[in-house]
Amino acid sequence: MYRIGLISDTHGLLRPEALAFLQGCDHIVHGGDIGDPRILAQLAGLAPLTAVRGNNDVGAWADAVPAAARVEFAGLRLYVIHDLAELKIDPAAEGVRVVVCGHSHRPKAEERGGVWYVNPGSAGPPRFRLPISAAELRVDDGVVTPQLVELVKR
Repeated sequence: MYRIGLISDTHGLLRPEALAFLQGCDHIVHGGDIGDPRILAQLAGLAPLTAVRGNNDVGAWADAVPAAARVEFAGLRLYVIHDLAELKIDPAAEGVRVVVCGHSHRPKAEERGGVWYVNPGSAGPPRFRLPISAAELRVDDGVVTPQLVELVKR
């Protein structure tokens, strides 16, 4: 079994609860609006990291972060983009099993047409009365199981 940690919309705040949740992951994906390049270094210290740039990621450090990324892990293809509205590929046609996004701050995991669309929500500062959350993908013998997790109870 493989565990892929999903985090997004940290906006410069990497909470201890998020770090604890991501411990032991085989890979971590950040869905954008990172807010501070030190967050990328901290996450990369836990596991191999894939990150995309969000609409609030600006400056020289952010220019080095791609707007979208493709990752293949344990035979599983993921496509990562910050804002799902900017998705310009047909994931199913390209063999993508999971699309990871952020932007809305709303945690959601929904399967459509054989593709999981997972938004881990916002793990950073509280916004819009939405939960502080992250997610994980458990991959076991080709079966993908997403799980959303509330990091901070309010």
